[in-house]
Amino acid sequence: MKTIGNILWFIFTGLASALACFFIGLVWCITIIGIPFGKQCFKMAGLFLWPFGKTVRSNFGAHPIANILWIIFGGVELAIGFVFVGIIWCITIIGIPFGKQCFKLAALSIAPFGATIH
Repeated sequence: MKTIGNILWFIFTGLASALACFFIGLVWCITIIGIPFGKQCFKMAGLFLWPFGKTVRSNFGAHPIANILWIIFGGVELAIGFVFVGIIWCITIIGIPFGKQCFKLAALSIAPFGATIH
């Protein structure tokens, strides 16, 4: 079932969000200071493509300063976007699994430093 979910996710939500995150990562990597933030964008872009069957464990305390900077410079907007799309997905019964994935990605996008993906 996760394969079907991942394929449908890729078509309807995953490709656009992964490409956006990838290009944002490239912009971050232009400066030397932004390279760690760009690497987090690339990590998240991989999860944005195929989120079904994976779990995310957040650890805000592992890198609190980096997470605070992330929240200030785009994390809140990204999380709000995923919450909004998740609510739209959850309006229909068939979209609830996709909405749950959006909420999982919103949790990751608010504080990606120290998070592990399994």
